[in-house]
Amino acid sequence: MSPAREVEQAGLRSSRGVEIAAAAAEFRHRTGLSPEVAACAPGRVNLIGEHTDYTEGLVLPCAIDHKTIVVARKRSDRRVIAHALDLNERAEFVLDDLRPQASWIDYLQGVGFALGEQGVDLPGIELTVSSEVPQGAGLSSSAALGVAVCAAWLACWGEGRGTPRRWAEIAHRGESHFVGVGCGILDQFASALSEPGHALRIDCRSREVQPVAFAGETPALLIAHSGVTRALAADGAYHERVQECTEAWAAIQRANVFGSGVRGLRDLVVDDLPALEGLLAPALNRRVRHIVTENHRVVQFCEAMRAQDWASLGSVMAQGQVSLRDDYEVSVPELDALCEIADGLPGVIGSRLTGAGFGGCTVHLVEPGNRETVAPALQAAFQRRFEHPLRLIWTGIGGGAVCETL
Repeated sequence: MSPAREVEQAGLRSSRGVEIAAAAAEFRHRTGLSPEVAACAPGRVNLIGEHTDYTEGLVLPCAIDHKTIVVARKRSDRRVIAHALDLNERAEFVLDDLRPQASWIDYLQGVGFALGEQGVDLPGIELTVSSEVPQGAGLSSSAALGVAVCAAWLACWGEGRGTPRRWAEIAHRGESHFVGVGCGILDQFASALSEPGHALRIDCRSREVQPVAFAGETPALLIAHSGVTRALAADGAYHERVQECTEAWAAIQRANVFGSGVRGLRDLVVDDLPALEGLLAPALNRRVRHIVTENHRVVQFCEAMRAQDWASLGSVMAQGQVSLRDDYEVSVPELDALCEIADGLPGVIGSRLTGAGFGGCTVHLVEPGNRETVAPALQAAFQRRFEHPLRLIWTGIGGGAVCETL
């Protein structure tokens, strides 16, 4: 565990003490018992590297200040009972009868499913969930929930708390294979493994992670919620993109135009793109072009961060947004407008949609001295165009998930 993670682990009570105390009080009110453990996992914003995780590519997310808190206690039977405070809902299931219910409880079932695959003899658990990560916003509320639940559950089972990589892998397995999202590892790894003050460069093939910091002053992060929500598990467009990447790679393999060193879309480089013209159907060619150029943009973005080259950061983000809009076709008018408006404001370094698209949020890097002017200007211009208010979230770059005994 890194020194930064140790500081965050030790500071769980002090930094989230009020929220944990409130969740624990609610737990006692509902059960008459005290929780045994508390886990805290953040949402994430992706700075660059969108829709590349499920093709083994490169991504660069960072954890945000908004977190999901889980307090829990082991049960003597095989039942799981969960109370979601922000939804004011109660749900339960039995570990011996896992079946999708098309609700938030599926992410808990997914954790149980994934741990069961590994032969873990889980106890039942009672838990209370309190989350400040907005749902359907592209900020990975589901990953934060899965990681926090996994950490708390394993702690109740008796496993040590210093295993954030395992929390991430279990939560990912549950979301991708039980819930059925088919997602890559980006969200869960960002929630579990991020270092305070650093973005996290993830190689989705090797699963190697590398913290990357801004040289000099860190820009402010403004997240703008478009007001358009979406659910990945139910959204056929997301699955369509995943399938299109699979079809494109199958066509490339059949054509045998590259050597054995190219094992997937991840291995293609920008210079390979002309060879794909005419080989792939137009839509598949656009999808591949996005994947290839987006992987390259992750490298460029990291270089610009280390050099404190804000002009290059803005250029890379703008190129990424155009690619997501035109080549991957996952943007919507509200997201396009937010980027267009923000990039015209003084002090905005760069803008792009963040998350899978089809709604959700944009992320804007803002020069720290311009926070007070950017937010109201963006709010006013967006509301004039779409006639509904815009939710704006200022956030710092936080650290990953932590868990402790109460």
